[in-house]
Amino acid sequence: MGYYDDYYFKQPTVGELRAKAEKMIKKANKKGENWNPVPVIDGRKIAKSWWGKAWCDNLERYADYDNRLERGRRYVRHGAVVDLDITEGKVTAKVMGSGSEPYDINVDISPLSEEKVNHIVSECSGRLANAEALISGKFPDELKELFLEKGMLFPTPQEIKFSCSCPDWAYMCKHVAAVLYGVGARLDTDPVLFFTLRRINISEFVDAALMNRVETMLANADAKSQRIMDKNEIDGLFGVI
Repeated sequence: MGYYDDYYFKQPTVGELRAKAEKMIKKANKKGENWNPVPVIDGRKIAKSWWGKAWCDNLERYADYDNRLERGRRYVRHGAVVDLDITEGKVTAKVMGSGSEPYDINVDISPLSEEKVNHIVSECSGRLANAEALISGKFPDELKELFLEKGMLFPTPQEIKFSCSCPDWAYMCKHVAAVLYGVGARLDTDPVLFFTLRRINISEFVDAALMNRVETMLANADAKSQRIMDKNEIDGLFGVI
């Protein structure tokens, strides 16, 4: 009896879940509502891009979420997330369940602190080529490790607050879990949304990292080299008498 929805209602089959989701999306379209569903996912992996996989991996690393996520994977794979929008610090979504209408889910993500942003920018100095490399996930492994460090770029459970209109009283219902995975799937198509969600201006982020790189290069250029040879050494090297 841990899940109200499971106890009182017969759980829909995969076919029923997909049919109900498709019906609701068509209904919304006819009413002129602009829903943004997460498509049915083929294969075992929810996400394939670096940012999408990193988001999902981050969710699964926390014991708070470990036993709550499996059912969410089933729902997102089969197209139950019929609407999902990501804005600054917030995810709003609709997920089909056992009822005839989708449930409304809200997820709030705490902003990344200025201290963490400054630390990450400093560590990126000299290692980040441009915005395209950052967005595509084509950057050095040491930066990937930095980004994935607990409590760094990706949110911790304490930084994620959520609510669902379903009658399930569990800390995290399967509808919320489906939405959290849906974010990972959405990052496959638009990785920039990660920075939107964490309220990071990607242009300023990259510019700051590159500026640090230039400042470091200039500082090294001004410093007296320890490898400069004196005149006698030069004369001896080239046989000058």
